[in-house]
Amino acid sequence: MRDLRSLHWVRAAREATRFVRDLRGQRFDLVIDFHSIARSGVLSRATGARTRVGYGPPFGREFSYAFATARASLPRIKMSRYDRNAALVGFLSIGATDDELQFGVQASQQGGNRPVALHPGSSDGAPHKRYPVASFGELARGIFTATGVRSIVTWGPGRDDRRLASEVVAAASGTAELAPQTPGLQDLAELLAGCRVFVGGDSGPLHVASLVGTPVVQILGPTDPVENAPFAGTPSRVVRRPLGCSPCRRGCSAATCMRVIPPRDVLAAIIELLGETRMIPPVDAAESAR
Repeated sequence: MRDLRSLHWVRAAREATRFVRDLRGQRFDLVIDFHSIARSGVLSRATGARTRVGYGPPFGREFSYAFATARASLPRIKMSRYDRNAALVGFLSIGATDDELQFGVQASQQGGNRPVALHPGSSDGAPHKRYPVASFGELARGIFTATGVRSIVTWGPGRDDRRLASEVVAAASGTAELAPQTPGLQDLAELLAGCRVFVGGDSGPLHVASLVGTPVVQILGPTDPVENAPFAGTPSRVVRRPLGCSPCRRGCSAATCMRVIPPRDVLAAIIELLGETRMIPPVDAAESAR
């Protein structure tokens, strides 16, 4: 892609030819295209595999179904990605239980007082999915005041992730600390398996948390709550304030749909999952945790 942008057409063509040759050299018999967009369709065709399975329309987007030799028709127009992917597996007559869909991990040793994980980041291309840093800070203080549970702030390889996490730690005024670095997916899964609850927007780490069995609170603004629902086999809560413009695919720099969600609503969902029954104090009163 870099070569294409810089108009190095000859080099780009040479690399593309080498890539396709190496891909076909793997001699794949079967390709299953869970993504089903134009790019994944082209890649599946480039493998040379005789059997290429994907979704029929409308789930096979951007005419990706034209590259498939077998197309799954799904029972509903709107369904979660987990249900959609499970339907594609079912189309192949492969049975999978909830236990088989979950990660097999060993929880990190957090001691008796396991923390709540707060994840303020998102992919670099989706800053509109982020809950404000100040709201995360209020939330960490509120969790500590209401339950005595401290938080860790997780971060990933995204350009802004570590900075955002550090800002949340600062805003939490001593009730949260920066989580250790997780070099790989298995490291992240083990860390999240050791947490009581995971809290964040629509992100990969949230879905990893739900797959390792950690209850999740999903804070949604522009994200579709049906298509992006957490794994149904794990307890979860979704917190959102639907506006006339949400859900949407593009998002906007104002991210109003994320900013209007009060920390108090998120705190209530966390306490439900923690099994707490005590009264929820005003989040501003959490200043006592400082």
